[in-house]
Amino acid sequence: MTRIAVLDTDRCRPRDCGRVCYRFCPMVRSNIDAIKFDESDDKPLIVEALCTGCGICIKKCPFDAISIVNLPDELEGECSHRFGPNAFKLFRLPIPESGVILGLIGKNGVGKSTALKILAGEIKPNLGNYEKVPDWAEIIKHHRGSVLQDYFHQLSEGKLKTVHKPQYVDKIPEEVALLNVVESLERADERSKMGDVIEQLQLNQFLDRKIKVLSGGELQRVAIAATICKDADIYLFDEPSSYLDVKQRIEASKAILGLKSDGKMVVVAEHDLAVLDYLSDHICILYGEPGVYGVISSVYGVRVGINRYLDGYLPDENIRFRRQPIKFQVKPPITTWKTQNIVLKWGKMKKSYDKFTLMTESGSAHEGEVIGILGPNGIGKTTFIKLLAGIETPDEGQKSTSDKIKVSYKPQYISSNYNGSVEDLLRSVSKENFTSSWYRSEILKPLNLERILDRKVNALSGGELQRTAIGVCLSKKANIYLLDEPSAYLDVEERLAMTRTVRRIIESRGVTAFVVDHDILTQDIIVDRIMIFQGDASLRGHAGFLTSIRESMNTFLKDMNITFRRDSTTGRPRVNKEGSRLDRYQKSIGEYYYEPKNDED
Repeated sequence: MTRIAVLDTDRCRPRDCGRVCYRFCPMVRSNIDAIKFDESDDKPLIVEALCTGCGICIKKCPFDAISIVNLPDELEGECSHRFGPNAFKLFRLPIPESGVILGLIGKNGVGKSTALKILAGEIKPNLGNYEKVPDWAEIIKHHRGSVLQDYFHQLSEGKLKTVHKPQYVDKIPEEVALLNVVESLERADERSKMGDVIEQLQLNQFLDRKIKVLSGGELQRVAIAATICKDADIYLFDEPSSYLDVKQRIEASKAILGLKSDGKMVVVAEHDLAVLDYLSDHICILYGEPGVYGVISSVYGVRVGINRYLDGYLPDENIRFRRQPIKFQVKPPITTWKTQNIVLKWGKMKKSYDKFTLMTESGSAHEGEVIGILGPNGIGKTTFIKLLAGIETPDEGQKSTSDKIKVSYKPQYISSNYNGSVEDLLRSVSKENFTSSWYRSEILKPLNLERILDRKVNALSGGELQRTAIGVCLSKKANIYLLDEPSAYLDVEERLAMTRTVRRIIESRGVTAFVVDHDILTQDIIVDRIMIFQGDASLRGHAGFLTSIRESMNTFLKDMNITFRRDSTTGRPRVNKEGSRLDRYQKSIGEYYYEPKNDED
């Protein structure tokens, strides 16, 4: 067996624990230095060759900073990169192909971004030898007999041009941020594609704005446009759907698909399964333990690959990486409620700003109900949530709630301006419930918050901050829970865990939740009814009446000119390729959210 020992240096504080790992290690007590200390930074070094994998140090470490896993020996020769001693280890690499879009799917922290950076030439793969990094000749020799041999040969000689759209578009270099959008695109336009992508990605409305003042969705579309405009051999996209609404995600996917027709190599890492399904020709699954190791699977067809990821089992590798398969249930339309108790009523409301006006139809929400909110960006969804939360006051009309109604609100943009730890924040909200077994089993464990309880809130990553914010929202005792884009920054499994957690808590407490989200699969799992927002972005918005999932989705997707079907194996919604036989058929019968008995590819 190949043993991997990983130390989270941010969590490790040996002086605070008296070097517990060293004192309790049975190998150290037998005068074998399986754990050493570097006196310069006082951090332990676990010698993997001497470690027996007994797990005592893992159990004794009070800061949960140590991870030790055993892997088959066969993987050792397939190590692509390791960041250092007791650090993350990546096995294998995806193999790009001309005229093919390869999708990467997996948890956060298992190496998707690392793989893209290696393919982009931003990280030189060290084959696990971090002390003496191999030269290009050795790297090329290691991959002999595979497509990657020629790939790295051309990359080492500068004959392969790459372009990489990073995961975090808000970290665009300052010299670009000071330009306006059109100037930035003119700099990138090496293929004379600027006019086409501006129209396709609807950038005309903000061409004169400075990059530094753009919203997340605007910045994402500009980053995608600039990437497509550049002349390269391989195009790498890391989470291109973040911040985008459903229509924008499909249009961005179509723009990326244009690279395929030009014969380019394209690799996309994405968490939105509908987008990944629509965009990809092949799929590579990444599995492993976040922050510890990641393994890239062999290539699958897009439908088989996503279904095997949801199943959690790879039969050709005999690997099970999830205990339970993920299934999507088709919900029948709700005509009556278990209880007729209405938690919230609202009448027609109007809210106006300088250049934007929102009009809402009346509605009511019942106990145990989750209401989904769908619509384009800039159409008033967040404004409506703020009206329900009492943050904004309507100019006309009102929501009919009593003073006894309590509201818990998770905003779209989460602030990390809290100096304490995650545990301090959750304790301050949940009070005495924090120590209960219910709180641990229903909030901390499902949202995977236990490992980050001692982390400072202002040092959390985007996904960790999002899970913490959801935990804070659900920890409050309220009648109405308002969650604005809770799936942002979360990977597929975290999104599904979030939906199940929200669903259980709302039903068990007999309260109501409103969920704004652009992920169709998230909405499909979590909601009972949906409110559709339509209008002109940044000018006027209209919130319609609450209707069933199927009726709402038909209305919404017809406006988007997109059709969905259901996969026969997993039940997940799948986007039809535009112009396909099933796409044309569903449009002809007016079923944009069609649920056929048998999946038709």
